[in-house]
Amino acid sequence: MHEEQPRWRPTAGIFMILAIITVWAVLIGSLASTVAEWPALVQLVFYIVAGVVWILPLRPILRWSETGRWRGEPPRP
Repeated sequence: MHEEQPRWRPTAGIFMILAIITVWAVLIGSLASTVAEWPALVQLVFYIVAGVVWILPLRPILRWSETGRWRGEPPRP
């Protein structure tokens, strides 16, 4: 009987996502004193965009952790 080996990619993917979140939070936090001088509406837009942008690299990481490929399958004719 063949035992299934634990997969390392999902664990690596989790650590990559946590690293992205940490780096992004430190980066945005380091800009807080500068952003605080901006008008309130500009701050609002900045933090909304900053709150969404970190999500963009998650899809390729999740795809890689599940399939081992960074890109999706090419379209079939």
